[in-house]
Amino acid sequence: MNLLHRVISHIIRKSFPKNPILRFSSSATIPDIDVEYYCNQSNSNEIVNNINSRKGVGDIKRVLDLYDAVTAISPTHSAYQGMQQNLYTELSKLPNRTHPNVQKFTEPQVIKEINNKKDFGNHTPLEFSEITRLLNYVRTDKLGYTCGHKSYYFLGNLAILEEALVKYTVATLLKKNFQLVSVPDILPSSVLESCGMTINSDRTQIYSLDPHHHGPDLYLSGTAEMSLAGLLKNSIHKYDELPLKLAAVSRCFRAETSNVIEERGIYRVHQFTKVEMFIVTTPEQSEDMLEYIRSVQEELFAPLGFHMQILDMPPHELGAPAYRKYDIEAFMPGRKTFGEISSCSNCTDYQSRRLNIKYSDIASNKNTYVHTLNGTACAVPRTLIALLETHQDPKGKIYIPKVLQPYMDEKEYIGKNMNVPELKLVKIKR
Repeated sequence: MNLLHRVISHIIRKSFPKNPILRFSSSATIPDIDVEYYCNQSNSNEIVNNINSRKGVGDIKRVLDLYDAVTAISPTHSAYQGMQQNLYTELSKLPNRTHPNVQKFTEPQVIKEINNKKDFGNHTPLEFSEITRLLNYVRTDKLGYTCGHKSYYFLGNLAILEEALVKYTVATLLKKNFQLVSVPDILPSSVLESCGMTINSDRTQIYSLDPHHHGPDLYLSGTAEMSLAGLLKNSIHKYDELPLKLAAVSRCFRAETSNVIEERGIYRVHQFTKVEMFIVTTPEQSEDMLEYIRSVQEELFAPLGFHMQILDMPPHELGAPAYRKYDIEAFMPGRKTFGEISSCSNCTDYQSRRLNIKYSDIASNKNTYVHTLNGTACAVPRTLIALLETHQDPKGKIYIPKVLQPYMDEKEYIGKNMNVPELKLVKIKR
């Protein structure tokens, strides 16, 4: 065990006195991807169908050809290591298996609805951007002096409402015995790629830091899921102390942008605050745990009062790590459409094999890979869109759901920011 692992192990033991981590194992140079499944010729048709129904990434034929080549030569051969690395590079591109219940889905399946749509009577509900302009809540345009396109400032009452959402969410998770972790927002590529993110490609969502000024191989995290997974890298857990339930509040950085009209305003931005859940389980627990995460999300969102639908997502909507994924969409009355506010995924052993996260399996008397799951507890900007559009009043008030009032000095509503000056850009003569 090197010095870094000893330091991290000490930190975790101090932070989580009842944490099920026993020790850190030596890190592997090559991820232990399930070659028994992926490199078995009898599974090739199933894998091809899975690739085609997902996003078409990965080439199982190339994987099988490389596997045959690697197994045909001696490990002492000078070409062996290079061929083995090529094999695992191709294996890493393949998606996780897909849950059999969703393999035939071509569209999201609505499995549940929560809360009724609000009746606004004769009042036509305004869109978030119109509400916040009238109430002086947000600055989203002409931000060239600071953070540029697809960014925002929350002002006064809306900034307080953001904090209330985060505090309410964290308080609820702590009552459910989640352990709160403060995570880093800068990560190396090994952690990001092990979690299933694509970097340094035309389709990347990840911001990279300038290697000439900040050091090589550093990236901004897109979600706390990656930091929490990285925290557990090369760890071994006790069977009887799983599931391990972690939560984190972090800033999330996304490089992708969109010109789609439905994703205007703060719906899709380059940085935002999010509360994330991350759970480690045994393989036998993971399907039930996905339902548990979804129930936690429903319990968090239902008291906020907006209409929602729960969707079981089809294969082409699953990211590479996901075995099954539920999305929660909220109805946004001003936009007259649903928008995704949350999701939760079961990643089975896709991430744990790449990060070497195991547990002590009593039945087999050996260390076995855990299953990892994640779920959004609160993505602030989209939740605020649903809140303001649902709880707007034509007289210029925003009513506060009762569960948030304790975090807002018991205010039942908020109005226009009177003590926050309206921001105006002025031209400076040079």
